Order: sequence, then structure tokens, then C-alpha cells
Amino acid sequence: AAYSILRGWSHDDDVTVELLRRRRWLLLEPLSMESNKASQDSLKPESQDSPGILPDDEADNSSQIMEDTDHNYYTSKTYGPNDPMSIELWVNINQMDKEKVKIHGILSNTHRQAARVNLSFDFPFYGHALREITVATGGFIYTGDVVHRMLTATQYIAPLMANFDPSLSRNSTVIYFDNGTALVVQWDHVHLQDSYHQGSFTFQATLHSDGRIVFAYKEVPVQIAKISSVNHPVKVGLSDAFVVVHKIQQIPNVRRKTIYEYHRVELLKTKITNSTAVEMMPLPTCLQFTSCSSCIESQINFNCSWCHRLNRCSSGFDRHRQDWVDNSCPNETKDNTCDIINTTNLQTTASVAKMTTRNRGTTESHSTQATLHMPTSIPTEDDTKIALHLKDNGASAAKSTAENGTHSLHMGLILGVLMLLLVMVVIVLVTVYIYHHPSSAAGLFFIERRPSRWPAMKFRRGSGHPAYAEVEPIGQEKEGFIESEQC
Repeated sequence: AAYSILRGWSHDDDVTVELLRRRRWLLLEPLSMESNKASQDSLKPESQDSPGILPDDEADNSSQIMEDTDHNYYTSKTYGPNDPMSIELWVNINQMDKEKVKIHGILSNTHRQAARVNLSFDFPFYGHALREITVATGGFIYTGDVVHRMLTATQYIAPLMANFDPSLSRNSTVIYFDNGTALVVQWDHVHLQDSYHQGSFTFQATLHSDGRIVFAYKEVPVQIAKISSVNHPVKVGLSDAFVVVHKIQQIPNVRRKTIYEYHRVELLKTKITNSTAVEMMPLPTCLQFTSCSSCIESQINFNCSWCHRLNRCSSGFDRHRQDWVDNSCPNETKDNTCDIINTTNLQTTASVAKMTTRNRGTTESHSTQATLHMPTSIPTEDDTKIALHLKDNGASAAKSTAENGTHSLHMGLILGVLMLLLVMVVIVLVTVYIYHHPSSAAGLFFIERRPSRWPAMKFRRGSGHPAYAEVEPIGQEKEGFIESEQC
């Protein structure tokens, strides 16, 4: 059933509704704490033949008070037409302050319309504080933040969701009243669009600041089970969901929002008749805990876990599911302990051990003392931390010595290279100086000792016997010599 929103709504292309539901909590008697844990494993698609749903022909109009029904998030009580609580829970708006009672003109004269209404107080719904709701002509209140046309799918408070059309009669109105601690929304003398002849319905939903929700019924001309759901869903109860944002790979910078229903409360339609009422009291949730210790030690109907990155307690299934997953909270909370607190204590113990080591002396003296003075009692966690700290100090000292030796080797190599470069630079400078100043003392010194002044020895090969001939410098006479022949 598509609804139009009076003050803007998101396009259908941006929002999809997928009803991945937990099993229905329609039970005739409460469950024990152990058998009613809310966990991720219980998520499964809704089955049409779920157990616990009464057939339509089993209507019971007696005044007997039903037993408390455990819906995991709420506990409900149904009061029959002859019970005094039914009359007490009905709010007579005609007797209220007329300045605070508002008749919504547009909703009272249209079909399948919804309008946003601001609350003057924080209303806890499934543990989430709401300050704004959406009232629809179809006999329900939408509680979601993402407004779209498929309001009947999930995230609703439905005293009687059906295909009501207030525009069919001048007497049909949608009224709401806010006194600061409660909001009353009343659908007064409304008719079904496809069954106008069946008569008018008058009922209301009251939202209290403490989280209580009351459905009160004054006029119900037909059995709820006989109302047609062909053109519009017929629901009585509560529902909540979380929104997941998906990136579309084919289109950059475009995201699609998908709404997943994680819990639903479905009340028995056969118990709703004239002058009946249903009161639903909220049960504790993980969201109410504000510290890690209180979250982990909580003994409620949920497996609560603390996420340090978000500083939040959660069961993993609430309206903040997107942030819970994006910040890797499911991986962080596997051990279900306050990790940051333990880490802080470990760092503090290590610091104390380090200060003790400095006061007593070197690492070697500590090793000797540890050997001579063995503990006589069983080692505690602190003793183990200190021993590990001393061991780490010894390893650090050995590592520091090796690093110092490597550092000295590197420094010596660098100095050797620098000295070699310095000698080469000096030789080049001296050569350039001598070349440009040949008459200097240095120049004359090297000229006198140039290679051309050195005695030259020529190597010649004979008949297998090496022989040398001396070559005299130019201008000098050769001294004679006599070579005697062999005898």
C-alpha cells in the first residue's frame, strides 16, 4: 500500500524494503529467559504457517484477561470489554484541553496520506528515543527516520492498520493530543474504503514517555479477521527495522537504502472487539546501558556487547546496525570483555615494573637477584608481568649492543671514504698548481724527477738468454768496455 507524505518523502528508487524477520512472538504463555534469547541466528524469513497464530474462527469476546505475552521487547496485556481497565485506558479527548487537541484537516479528508507530527517529549521505541512520528490515515503510526511510500511494511505502531478512508464521511477525523507526557492519536468514525456499509471504526493509540503503548478500541463493528487485506495490509501490533546503505557499483556516488525488519509484535486479532484495550510495557534493551561494565554484566533478555569505537552497548540488532557493522563492532566484541580497561591495567603494571628496574640497577643484577630469591608462593599475574618485563629488558640490552657495534662499523667506513676523497682532491689541486706554476719550488722538484730523466732499460730477446742494453742520456759519453769471449 503506497502512501503519500504531506511534507516530502524519499523516492522509491532510493529506498527498498526487505522483510527479513525473526520468528513471530505470538505465544499464549511467556518463555523462559534461556529460551527467549534474541540472537542473530533467529533471523529468518517469515513463514505463512507460523505456529501460535489462532485461526480466524476462534474469536473470543469474553472479558478474561490474557496472560502476559513475552514479545522479547514488550510485554502485552489484553483487557476484555467487561474489564474496568478497558474503560480506564480509553482517553476521552473531548474532556482534554481544547487548545492541545488538534484535528488534522488534511488527514481527515484524504485517503492514504501521512503527516509528520513532532513530540514534546522523548518517546522510547525499541530502546530508541523518538521526537517525531508520522500519522497515517490507515490506522497506524510510522516511526521510521527514512520516509518512503511503503509505510505499511515495517517500523509502525498499528492499533488497527487497514484501508481506512476518512474522506468518505464528514464525521471521519484524525485527532491527536499531546499533554507533555503522552501523545494520543485517535481515528474517529473512520470507514473502510471497500466496505463502507460495515460501519465506522473508532480507536486510538497512546504513546507514553516511559515507553508504554496503549491500544484502546471503542467501536469495532466487524471482526478484524474478516477485514479484506487485498488492497491494504491488515495488522495489529508493533514493528521496527534498521536501514542499511548499499553502494551501487554501476552508478558512482549513488547509494540505495534497504530497510530490514528485525522484530515484530503481532497481537491476536480475535481479541479486538468493542471496548477492549491492549497495554504493552517495554522490556529492558542493551541500548539503555552507558558503560562497558554494566553492558557486559547485564542480565536481560539479550546478549549485550560493548563496542569501544562507538562507546555503545548493543545486541547488534537495532536502528544503529549500520554504524555497528561499519566500525567492526561484531569482531571487537567476540571476546565480550572490556578490552580497553584490561589494556590500560597492563600498561600501568609495565610502567611500575620499569621504574622498579631502574631503581635496583642493571639487568644483570636483576637476573642474579631473580635467581637467588625464588618466590615461595604461586606466581600471580603481576609477578608474571614483571618477569616478562625483565626478560624484555635483557633482550633489549643485547639488541642495543649489537646495534652499537653495527653503528661503529658504519662510521669507520664513512670516515675512510671521506679521507680517500680528501687525498684525491689534494692531488688534483697540486697537479693543477704545478701545471700553471712550473717555476715554483714544487714544479722544479717534480721536473727534475720526471720520468724522462729516469734511466731507461730496454728489454730484448736473444737466443733464449735475456740481455739488457743501457741507454745513456743525451750529451753524455759512453764509457768503453771490453767484452771477452768465452774460452
